Amino acid sequence: MHDDRRERTIPESSLIIEYLHQHYPGPAPLLPDDADLALQVRLWDRFYDLHVNEPMQKIVTDRRRPAGRNDPYGVEQAKARLYTAYAIIDEHIATRIWAIGDDFSMADCAAAPALYYADKVMPFGDGYRSMAGYFQRLMQRPSYARALEEAQPYLKLFPGEEKSTAA
Repeated sequence: MHDDRRERTIPESSLIIEYLHQHYPGPAPLLPDDADLALQVRLWDRFYDLHVNEPMQKIVTDRRRPAGRNDPYGVEQAKARLYTAYAIIDEHIATRIWAIGDDFSMADCAAAPALYYADKVMPFGDGYRSMAGYFQRLMQRPSYARALEEAQPYLKLFPGEEKSTAA
């Protein structure tokens, strides 16, 4: 994102959200003003990027490799990391509506695409009911539903599995 008024370029989505929150606050903030809650939002934003997105991308990358160039051990490790992340999310979200509580935040913005694609490569199944419920709430948010609808022509290019809980 480039801000002509302030002559600044902000290159990453989490930083863009923080920048907009600081310089152009809107009616529905994605970061709470409370410093402790804001820290929790940042923690879960990073959690979804590092512990869901990263191993999911390892699995996807492996599926796109030429025949005979796969990394079964790396994929096995990535799946183990995803199972660990699923268990942590399932426990964390069991008593919450959104990632940090009652208010939708930047952490939920990170969770939505991470969980969408993770479910494609390693479906949640019945073992993670709280996380699956959270994922359904994310999918039902009008802004996310619109983003998925607009992405439909491109989603067929994703090398995920046919069956998922999002279907």
